[in-house]
Amino acid sequence: MPRPFVAYLRVYEPLSAFEEPVVKRLREALEIGQLDYATVGERERDMWLRSQLSQPPTLLPGELANGDPSPRALREILVLDPAEVPVEAATVGPGPLVCPLDVRARAAAALVGFLTSSHPALRDAALSASLESVREKAADVLSELPGGAVHIVSTTWTVPLPWFTIVDPAQRHIEVATRTDARRQVCWRVAMADARRRVAKAHSLAERVLGDQGPTKVLEDTGRWLEHFHPHSAVELDYGGLVQLLDDEELVEDTSAADVNAIVTALEQEDVEEIASRFERLRDFWGDLAVRERFN
Repeated sequence: MPRPFVAYLRVYEPLSAFEEPVVKRLREALEIGQLDYATVGERERDMWLRSQLSQPPTLLPGELANGDPSPRALREILVLDPAEVPVEAATVGPGPLVCPLDVRARAAAALVGFLTSSHPALRDAALSASLESVREKAADVLSELPGGAVHIVSTTWTVPLPWFTIVDPAQRHIEVATRTDARRQVCWRVAMADARRRVAKAHSLAERVLGDQGPTKVLEDTGRWLEHFHPHSAVELDYGGLVQLLDDEELVEDTSAADVNAIVTALEQEDVEEIASRFERLRDFWGDLAVRERFN
């Protein structure tokens, strides 16, 4: 079975960023053994399937039948060594840097979005509990988040182009294994201070040139999300399961990060032709994946 076709933006924080009893659970997780990028997508899918197949089904993955968080899920983390994070003018660490999966809270956030945007008939078919009780449960779970934000945001079938403003295109990490090999990966890592600076610059330029909609709103939301975390954290942009949809040549020759960063520079220089040229290349590359989404 393929990995979920999901891309991720993750934050890894130093243990000093957490308070008790969270830090105790994280230390226990480090002793037991953490997940890695090759297995995390399958683990998240497994947690969701278990929530739907349990009797009775649980509203959110990563929780027990009585609605309490699962002790095991609270210990699900990814770990990063600060030495793996390129820095420009920033401090990262001390290590280990940890990224809790926050699956239960991420599902609660997605549920809030579903309640807000879905058709009433779809809500009635998907949810057995009352709308008010579901909304209240989701709000309670989100209120329990340390720091007030999940450590991972994700998107299916594509990568939001504004996310690429966070990274240095030259710092790409790539593993070209076979499409069915879970070690196949494309990602970038960046120090939190560098990420915030890059997003702030891109947001300022986009707001001036494009107004407050579209990419500007994504940059604003991303910058606000990054502010929730410790300044010595690291940020990771990971193609996740999307690498299964691209052949080796497409992976190696992908210039998305360079194109988006060139657009930021072109906005600064008011170079309309460069913006159009780079955007056309991005549209061609990611358009094929968007077609796949429509067929699924």
